[in-house]
Amino acid sequence: MELDALLLSRLQFAFTIAFHIIFPSFTIGLASFLAVLEGLWLTTRNEAFKTLYLFWVKIFAISFGMGVVSGVVMSYQLGTNWSVFSTIASPVIGPLLAFEVLTAFFLEASFLGVMLFGWRKVGPGLHFTATLMVAIGTLISAFWIISANSWMQHPTGFEHMPDGTLRAVDWWQVIFSPTFPERFAHMVFAAYLTTSLVVGAASAWRLLKQPDEPESRIALRMAIGMFAIVAPLQLFVGDLSGKEVLRVQPAKLAAIEAFWETRTDQPFHIAAWPDRAVEGNRWELSIPSVGGWIVAGDSTAEIKGLKAFPPEDRPPVALVFWSFRVMVGLGLAMIALGLWGAWLIWRTRGPETVRPFLWSCVAMGPAGFVAVIAGWIVAEVGRQPYVIYGVLRTADGVSPVAAGPVSASLLAFIVVYAVVFSVGALYILRLIAEGPKPPEAEDTEPPTKPRPPGYALGAAPDPEAR
Repeated sequence: MELDALLLSRLQFAFTIAFHIIFPSFTIGLASFLAVLEGLWLTTRNEAFKTLYLFWVKIFAISFGMGVVSGVVMSYQLGTNWSVFSTIASPVIGPLLAFEVLTAFFLEASFLGVMLFGWRKVGPGLHFTATLMVAIGTLISAFWIISANSWMQHPTGFEHMPDGTLRAVDWWQVIFSPTFPERFAHMVFAAYLTTSLVVGAASAWRLLKQPDEPESRIALRMAIGMFAIVAPLQLFVGDLSGKEVLRVQPAKLAAIEAFWETRTDQPFHIAAWPDRAVEGNRWELSIPSVGGWIVAGDSTAEIKGLKAFPPEDRPPVALVFWSFRVMVGLGLAMIALGLWGAWLIWRTRGPETVRPFLWSCVAMGPAGFVAVIAGWIVAEVGRQPYVIYGVLRTADGVSPVAAGPVSASLLAFIVVYAVVFSVGALYILRLIAEGPKPPEAEDTEPPTKPRPPGYALGAAPDPEAR
């Protein structure tokens, strides 16, 4: 395999987006979790919810900052490594990314400071509003990013211009392309699952050390409730998304299931070793004749195999096939963990007393991140050889640059990311290990007595003011 500018540019973008997606997939769910915590505290005045909020908001701030930094890098790559793609697609993609900045990023930036530093400086209603606005902003950001990516997966509502560029003729079709609804729901559910698994793992780790810690008991039960409900919903939405892929990207679906022949009785391959060189699977563990029922809802449906497409139009099969199975396998494990936790809440003294369950929660902590990255591999690698499906090939969208500068920048990214994000991740893990602690009253509560005159200006207190 030749390491030319095209392959290196793809590797660089894959490396940076794999790092970046970790943080939005966590902060989207964490922002909503913080809004729920603050809402529960305002409603019940249970100090445990406040303690949990003040604990997790620190982790949110660090994750949000690293997500912004890693996201900026990708936007620069569109100009340095993918300038031809940017020139052709910017009349359509550009406004979608601009809408994300104008509606989501500005909203988050406007209220983030109040959310992080305004606990003692504004009233509880305004602070709760700020937390809600940040949570809504993260969802709006996901909306526009998934909208842009969904259009690239199945472009609609555009026309070709004489100069080779693309122009939107129907913005409604551009924004709400046919694959968008299922993909947006799939991403939001993935973010909520990622966050709930991290919260569950952190709480379980604390309960293994301090079984009577009330904040961790509450957080663990909230996490169980989230992935017990959302994980089955994610399976349902994923099935809908898969049926849409069968309709609009049949080559990707064939790669996902390692189908080579076009048949009406496709098997379902639990595991296989796909080989593009022999145009088949070297070995496979399969269930006969149920592939059509799983992917199309009809056991007699004719499903195209990869041989129905020219070799140059086939995506890499093995990577897509196994990434999909990693994602689905982890999703099934999430469902099992949620059902186990719900049963423990219902039938026993509580999940916090069952150490095997607590260790299982700890082990599943990173599962959401792994599943998200695997899902993006399925979506992006499965789209190949197109960067805009059926419209622009990836090889035709790369910048006219040499391999040397791209390899140098890729190595630089690897070194910098390894240092910066490893330090950030280790610091987050250190905070999680310390666990939620009730804050000191003077650090979080408004003063019970008025400050002496001149206090705010730094003047010495007036003894007569007492």
